[in-house]
Order: sequence, then C-alpha cells, then structure tokens
Amino acid sequence: MAITILPPAPAGGATKDYKSEDDSDDEMDIDSLPPGHSRSNTIITPGQIVTDDPQWMRGHGTFADTTSTAIRSTLAGTLQKTNKLLSIVPLRARYTPEIGDLVIGRIVEVQSRRWKVDVAAPLLAHLPLSSINLPGGVLRKRTSVDELNIRAFFGEGELLVAEVQSLFQDGSASLHTRSLKYGKLRNGYFLAVSGMGGGAGVVRAKRHIFILQTARGGGEVDVLLGVNGYIWIAKHDSAADGKPGDAEVGFNKLEEVASTSMYSSQNDDILPETRRQISRIAGCIRALAEGRVKVEEETVRRAYEVSLELDEQEGELEYVGGDRARSIVEMVLSG
Repeated sequence: MAITILPPAPAGGATKDYKSEDDSDDEMDIDSLPPGHSRSNTIITPGQIVTDDPQWMRGHGTFADTTSTAIRSTLAGTLQKTNKLLSIVPLRARYTPEIGDLVIGRIVEVQSRRWKVDVAAPLLAHLPLSSINLPGGVLRKRTSVDELNIRAFFGEGELLVAEVQSLFQDGSASLHTRSLKYGKLRNGYFLAVSGMGGGAGVVRAKRHIFILQTARGGGEVDVLLGVNGYIWIAKHDSAADGKPGDAEVGFNKLEEVASTSMYSSQNDDILPETRRQISRIAGCIRALAEGRVKVEEETVRRAYEVSLELDEQEGELEYVGGDRARSIVEMVLSG
C-alpha cells in the first residue's frame, strides 16, 4: 500500500482573544456569597474572570488583567472570600506546614544531628536530634555518642508521628517528638489521601488522634489523622502507656514510661479480626476522600458505623468500595 504525503494545511483562523465579550458570562456572582469569610462551591477554571469590580482585592490564586480591572484565576479551584479579599482554593495542592500541626512522615535521610522527613510538603522537614525523647526519659544535652547511635532511633523508610515546632524562611518545617503521643509508628497500616485544598482530605480539627472501638472482635484501634494527608491505623496497645491515642499520659510521666521499646521496629502479633477492622476503617477513609468529604474524627466514626449497618442490610462484605463506598458517603452526608 502506497503512502501519500499531503502538503501542510494552512493555519486556521485567528484564535479567540484573551479578553472577549463571552468572558462576562462566566463571571462569578460574588454578591450571592454571605458576608465575611465564605467559600463558593462552584469550580473556577484557570483564566476565568472572577470579577471586574475594582472594589475587590486579589489574593492567592488570582492575577489582575493588564487590559482591564478584571481579576482572573490562575488555578482550578473554588472561590474564597474574606471581606474584600478574593482568593482561589486549589482542588488539590501540596501540604503547607503550620506551627502546631500533627503530621505523619517518613524518614528519607539520616544526617549527623538530624533526620530529613517527607511530610508531603514541597520541601523535606527536619527533625533535630535534640527534639526527640531519649530512652529512659533522660533530659540531657545530646553528645557525640547519641550522634553515632542516631540510626538506633529512626532509620530510612520508617514512619513517625510528630508536631510542627517551627518554620524556616524557605517554608520547610522543623518537627519534634517531645511528647509520649509522638514517636515511631508500628503495628498498623499507612494510608495517604489527597485533596489538601478543596475541603476534602484531612482537615484541621481539635483531635487528630483517637481510639475507635471496632466490632466483630477487632478490639480497639488507634487512628492518627495527619494534617498533611498521611493517615496511620494501628492496633491499640493498652499495656504500653504513652502510645498514640493514650491521652492520660503527659510529659510529667516521661521518666516512668520512656524506654528502649519506644524505638523498636518489631511489630507485634495482630489478630486476624483486628486486621479486618483496620482494613475496613481504611476503606471507609478512602471512600470519604474519593467522595470529596472532609476526613475528621466525626466523619470517620460515622462512616465505620454506616459500613456495619450496610453489612446487616446487604450482607457482610470485606471490600469497602464501588457502590458500597458511594452508599457510605451518601449516608454520611445525610447525617
């Protein structure tokens, strides 16, 4: 079969001008939003006119049109209005650290006096050697011996829960684990959810560490919701004080409970019933994230209860996904 080479076709007509009369039809109705701090549910696309009223100020995710007084969007997201300031909240974005955030991270690199931790932020976070608890609860200055044994505390690839202590000028975070609620993670399942900006994913709440009483012999399960979108679901160890989820142990009892076991990488034996419930909780959280529902303690508890109710109505099913996941999201939103 012969191959025919056609001559190049002439260029098409002039493309649509950046500023046209049709843009006015897509302009947001800002006046319909309530006064003060509010957010619209309408999706805005990049380049779309937000408003052409000069009384509004442009914020993050917007730029001013040079040929007019219009304010356009640079992101795909929802409009957020704070008094006279307009900004665009992206549908999906990297985590921006803030002081006091509870985050779950993975050790990426071990240096002489600190660890570099991946917390889903644009830059790696830093965990100094002076910001962790030493075995035995000894509060002292770190020495060269501690620097040599730095891998005995955290190694590459290990998970930990920490708190953002401070921020550097470049935007990276400095972490600390100087509390019995924080430290190395084991005996559990790691889950990451996306959607940091548009109202879905993990949101900042009063409690990010809580205990969930499971059914069918699963016992108690610890759920840690990192603000950075990383989640840890693990078997609750009631015999060891100071583990995540135990709110009764404070900093004053550090010398009584801190031991070498807090940096152990050996997982304990977990019953099959507990493993099934951990998997069910992970499926419920994944369904919430895919359904654009905020992930917090209340919604996680409600989603787990709804999954058990669906088992009674439709029969027990280990997999929480598909039509069942959509049913869980609808029942959670309905109250």
